[in-house]
Amino acid sequence: MRLEDIIKGTGASILHGTPDTEIRGIASDSRKVQEGWLFIAVKGCSADGHAYIESALEKGAAAVVDADRRALALCADRFYSHPSGKLQLVGITGTNGKTTTVTLLYNLFRSLGYECGLLSTIANFVGTRRSETANTTADPITINSLLAEMVEAGCQYCFMEVSSIGIEQERTAGLEFKVGIFSNLTHDHLDYHKTFAEYLRCKKLFFDNLPKDATAIVNVDDRNGMVMVQNTKAKIVTYSCRKAADHSCSILEESFEGMLLRIDGTEAWTRLTGAHNAYNILAIYCTALALGSTKEETLLAVSKLESAPGRLETLRGPKDLAVVIDYAHTPDALQNVLKTLRDIAPKRQLICLFGCGGDRDRSKRPEMAAIAEKLSDRIFITSDNSRSENTEDIIAEIKTGLSKAGAAKAICISDRKEAIRAAILTAPESSTILIAGKGHETYQIIGNTKYHFDEREIVNEIFSQL
Repeated sequence: MRLEDIIKGTGASILHGTPDTEIRGIASDSRKVQEGWLFIAVKGCSADGHAYIESALEKGAAAVVDADRRALALCADRFYSHPSGKLQLVGITGTNGKTTTVTLLYNLFRSLGYECGLLSTIANFVGTRRSETANTTADPITINSLLAEMVEAGCQYCFMEVSSIGIEQERTAGLEFKVGIFSNLTHDHLDYHKTFAEYLRCKKLFFDNLPKDATAIVNVDDRNGMVMVQNTKAKIVTYSCRKAADHSCSILEESFEGMLLRIDGTEAWTRLTGAHNAYNILAIYCTALALGSTKEETLLAVSKLESAPGRLETLRGPKDLAVVIDYAHTPDALQNVLKTLRDIAPKRQLICLFGCGGDRDRSKRPEMAAIAEKLSDRIFITSDNSRSENTEDIIAEIKTGLSKAGAAKAICISDRKEAIRAAILTAPESSTILIAGKGHETYQIIGNTKYHFDEREIVNEIFSQL
């Protein structure tokens, strides 16, 4: 492809090469450049690509352009021939529920016989081929490259998580979404956005940019739901579990094994449980209808779905213990999970084990402690991904959210594996133990090192010793 065809109208300017230069590949990371490629120099958050131009040329770059983040995304879209327009691309944004919703949609549409792609926090899928992911929303070149692979593989749909940081950094610029979903907006990422108002503004941009022929599916039980779509050009579809909306849902029964729901007047069973999952199920139901599926085939497919890994994942052990692994790492998510577990089994002792990530929003640490104190019988405060922070300092900040009574029922063990062991070994018979914060992750980051850390393996090892 000619360089001019890639950069025309994007705002990028040529630093090396000519408009007629033939381009064989593109990269914004000089380490990935190959012979005949275009290197796009962008000033990022942690590094300036212009400092690596010489390195890119040494690796054989045929051309170099100067670009901002939006131009980078538009160049990627051009180079890969606008792959998002050749798929039914569905994006979801919100604080909680993104991973579960896109994973459920991917599995639902595959069960209906369609080839699908998935771009999520847990993994990316092109059909059934899996690749690992580093961020909730990947960089624009990775996104468009994967979308192009999906088109080549015959995929008809792609379901994608869209983060506020990804929106603000314009990683999704140029993508053509057919459906946008808003789940909810609660406390998260203020280490990056600084204020809740800015966090909301970035989420809202996603809906502001949806085209007229798209559908915006919005949770109107969230107080910011209609704010999200007040300037959208897309068709608006509302859903609710509490009030009048285009589509509604109520929980009739729930247990560890699942829930009986009433969706738009029809009863449907799901293997997921909890009020937050009722919202997730309702969101995928609305999306399936918007994409042309019938109510009957959608509800039948819903009844067969499994939850995403690390989302209310229950391991049963000796002494009638139930260990629940969940990714809940925000105040709202922790509250939702604890309320769900309390509602499912009100007579069981509920033990909450959690930590907070280092180098992330510090203001949520005491909030999560206060929620754990209010909704659980015993608390274990431990490490998460401490990164460059000292674990003991993080724990000390968490503890500031506890009352005197809360502090009395809290046990602090900085080693997460030992904290899990202590929580299980000291749990009374027929207890529920929530291990919150890491969910699907199979690693722990301490300092600059990523260590293998799979909570399923750890729990099963401890169970084998009981």
